[in-house]
Amino acid sequence: MGLGREPWGGTTVRRKIEIGGVVQGVGFRPFVFNLARRHGLVGCVANTSRGVEIEVQGSPEVLDVFTSALREEAPVQAEILSLRTSSVPPGAETDFQILCSRTIGPAATLIAPDLALCRDCLREMFDPADRRYLYPFINCTNCGPRYSIVTAIPYDRPATAMRRFAMCEDCRREYDDPGDRRFHAQPVACPVCGPRVWLSDAAGTELAGAQAAFALAIELLRDGKILAIKGLSGFHLAVDASSAPALARLRFRKGREEKPFAVMVADLAAARKLADLAGDEEVLLASPAAPIVLALARSENGLARAVAPDSQRVGLLLAYTPLHHLLLREFGGGLVMTSGNLSEEPICIDNGEALARLAGIADGFLLHDRDIYVRGDDSVVMQMGGRLRPLRRSRGFVPKPVQVEGDGPAVLAVGGELKNAVCLLKENRAFLGQHLGDLKNLPAYDFFRENIAHLLKIFATEPQLVVHDLHPDYLSTRWALEQQGLPALAVQHHHAHLASVLAEHRVVGPVIGIILDGTGYGWDRTIWGGEILVGDYRECRRVGSFEPMPLPGGDAAVKAPWRTGLGYLHAAFAGRIPELPFLQGYSAGPLLEMLERDLNCPKTSSCGRLFDAVAALCGLRGEISYEAQAAIALMETAGGRLAEPYQWEFYEEEDIFRLALRPLIRQIAEEIGGGAGPAEVSRRLHGTLVAMLAGAAERAREESGLGRVVLSGGVFNNYLLLEGLLAVLFARGFEVLAHGQVPAGDGGIALGQAMIGRQYLLDRAAD
Repeated sequence: MGLGREPWGGTTVRRKIEIGGVVQGVGFRPFVFNLARRHGLVGCVANTSRGVEIEVQGSPEVLDVFTSALREEAPVQAEILSLRTSSVPPGAETDFQILCSRTIGPAATLIAPDLALCRDCLREMFDPADRRYLYPFINCTNCGPRYSIVTAIPYDRPATAMRRFAMCEDCRREYDDPGDRRFHAQPVACPVCGPRVWLSDAAGTELAGAQAAFALAIELLRDGKILAIKGLSGFHLAVDASSAPALARLRFRKGREEKPFAVMVADLAAARKLADLAGDEEVLLASPAAPIVLALARSENGLARAVAPDSQRVGLLLAYTPLHHLLLREFGGGLVMTSGNLSEEPICIDNGEALARLAGIADGFLLHDRDIYVRGDDSVVMQMGGRLRPLRRSRGFVPKPVQVEGDGPAVLAVGGELKNAVCLLKENRAFLGQHLGDLKNLPAYDFFRENIAHLLKIFATEPQLVVHDLHPDYLSTRWALEQQGLPALAVQHHHAHLASVLAEHRVVGPVIGIILDGTGYGWDRTIWGGEILVGDYRECRRVGSFEPMPLPGGDAAVKAPWRTGLGYLHAAFAGRIPELPFLQGYSAGPLLEMLERDLNCPKTSSCGRLFDAVAALCGLRGEISYEAQAAIALMETAGGRLAEPYQWEFYEEEDIFRLALRPLIRQIAEEIGGGAGPAEVSRRLHGTLVAMLAGAAERAREESGLGRVVLSGGVFNNYLLLEGLLAVLFARGFEVLAHGQVPAGDGGIALGQAMIGRQYLLDRAAD
């Protein structure tokens, strides 16, 4: 193909096309290569630190078709966020080539999340005639590890954990063949040249390798043993999901008394036997993200009750790695798959780390020698309010950014104390890191620091500001304040929640915010958690809140809802506690004395604590073993129904209005004393909160003139409250925004912190 006039009578032109987004590690260059050849074009394509750069040459008409096809026919996992074209002088190529990657300025491209095994690779893995038959690391451009194995961008094999595995001739041939599905697939491997798997005992002694390792692992599982499995972005602890004794051992050894476990099955057919799945739930279960989906469990599903005690839902996920498929195909049932750690610690990723930290838990270890560079738990989603919403955002979604409105200086936000996730805000993209857990111990704090360092390195960013929670004692706050040379900004917890919804929906504000959670440090240094706010990124004011109620013993009441119930009763009845059954077996005297003297009884406006108090009054939960256990029990006992509200009211206090709780608690106590059961009380409480919060929104609308409401905070993981409130607010003419990309709980607040921090920097620059 020459230059100038072409045989078809057209004129040759050359265009440079620069593409940003998720375009590395998803087969984009091979796609471009084949697309260009199909259209008879010449030129080149390369990964750069900013995305993918194409130079393509041909007639203007064909180039227009080619450019349109880049968006319309892109690989499934690609996400084009920007596409810029410019004219450049024609070149002398006679074909189209893939060039070596190169660095062009600061890193700005995106990395794909880890991807579940695709159907083509699954078919090949179980084909006896295929050279990768039963190979536990089979992958292609459409599936396999991405973020968990990368150390730098551009995304090329030398920058991944595969760099120490030299490709054999067969793999190299596939890698170099434009017509092959593994063309430039960086993790490509086979039994000859790739990673290997083996089974060891708790001392690290290898017992079996290759297929013998799987046979022995399945034997252990069938014998009720606990198996530690090295997966895609960390270790799982696995047991037979139908074995009550195995689950009892796992709970005892891991220190996880009652919190539900997730169950992994081989395919959708197996998942349908365990739960009643909606269409959207099935789609997401089988998607490349492969999250845990909380679905309504079937009554007779063969799972041991200890999988999810006292829960109507079961967390399901499908096998998403070749290794998982090999185990489950032979095992034949469901496997509990919980994170490979002790409760409250980070998930293990290294063989030595797992053998050291999990030796007292696991009876056997299924290990491999492909390194994991970025640890990540499984993501969790749930159908609520007409869509699937994330409860935990991690593997499969991270590091896909949240696109935000506007541009500005880079900001690092470090989240809060519980369900921590950090956020790096760069240009118009917010990179919300994976779920880190609760920052209450040194291993979790080390993981927090490790994650920050990786984000800053991988995206080559130097933030101008670090933003942290207002609470002075959070480890994330302490880290932010200790950074030398980097300014720090404190942001109130519930303001950050409000801003996170604005960011997700690319709305500037101002808005009315209904923010409900368990704990947040207020501007007045008290414990907030049931807040009606009006604000935007720049400022926020509290216009209403739940009535503050006492927590006898402070933090001790969070783990012992009976204490919270007693405190709420004391306030509601002015110290004259009615006799209710929930106090039997508890020594209330010392707490009553504390309440009378107002000693160590901090006040809270928390909606989460209200749920705890009512759950305790109903006799559902006097003590809990995991966060929100009492509130979840109260929600589930309602059976998905709302009932007639109790009488509710507001009152004025200083410059805000309060949602009165004392009269509400009196009505609930009187109803329980009259024989009402937990289901009836729960339905009426949920109905009351829907009515009361809708009334609060109307009052805020009257005062502010605003008609847009945002909903955020961990209490909105309560589907009954969320769906009821959405329906009423829509019916009353409000525009309502809730979370759909990031968690409503504290796992999403770093996004809001970062946007508030950027606004702060922009305002200072404008002064």
